[in-house]
Amino acid sequence: MIKKIEHLGIAVNNIEEATKTYEALLNVPPYKTEIVEREGVKTVFFECGESKIELLGATREDSPVGKYLSKQKEGIHHIAFFVDDLKSEMKRLQSEGFQLLSEEPKAGADGKSIVFLHPKSSHGVLVELCEDRT
Repeated sequence: MIKKIEHLGIAVNNIEEATKTYEALLNVPPYKTEIVEREGVKTVFFECGESKIELLGATREDSPVGKYLSKQKEGIHHIAFFVDDLKSEMKRLQSEGFQLLSEEPKAGADGKSIVFLHPKSSHGVLVELCEDRT
């Protein structure tokens, strides 16, 4: 079951510059910076009420975020929803006709296990489902 919006992912060309911008906007420093080598991305997380903002900067051009930024402008990349049981939610959504981008959850940033839904399944929005890694 989807519990809440966990975070909004924002793709940026210059993560250091964007970090300064969001520090000023939110009036708080980021609580975590992390590189996810497998995905070729550097992430910076800010708390924002009950949710979070995740800045995404490509560490290589051929990464998913690098490819996204080569085709799109900076901006909202995905919306992430927190779930209690990721595998059960994956099965439920597949039965509802949603297309998953991977068959198994992956280790994501900020201590989460994640899976993405294909944007074609959700009216052009890349949706991430996540749960705390155990």
